[in-house]
Amino acid sequence: MDVSKPAPYDEFYGLEVTRCDALGVAGSVVVQPHHLQPMGLVHGGVYASIGEALASLGTNWHVAPDGLLALGMTNATSFMRPIADGAIHGTAEPRHQGRSTWVWDVDMRDDAGALCAVSRVTLAVRPAARAGLR
Repeated sequence: MDVSKPAPYDEFYGLEVTRCDALGVAGSVVVQPHHLQPMGLVHGGVYASIGEALASLGTNWHVAPDGLLALGMTNATSFMRPIADGAIHGTAEPRHQGRSTWVWDVDMRDDAGALCAVSRVTLAVRPAARAGLR
């Protein structure tokens, strides 16, 4: 399990991670036609995917060296303004780093820096061996 790069699903929709360190995670997705819903705006699932991916990467970056892994529990994504082109820029910061759960806030902005969506992601932290991964 390589926790330093996005999962295959995240690579599929185009997530590029630009930072992953002790302070948080950042990444972006260049908007493509397959990201859009019928009205021509980025589908809400893309924002939710970015939030989940950045939070999962950040948690795994911290806990994998101890034989642990992060598994998504909840993802609440709220939308403030649409994006139809350009890129989505996500920044994730940990809010709670517990023994068995982590909570992250993820801001997603457009190219002009306007806040477009936010995700609050909660992850369970479990032994990798118990999940059949190592």
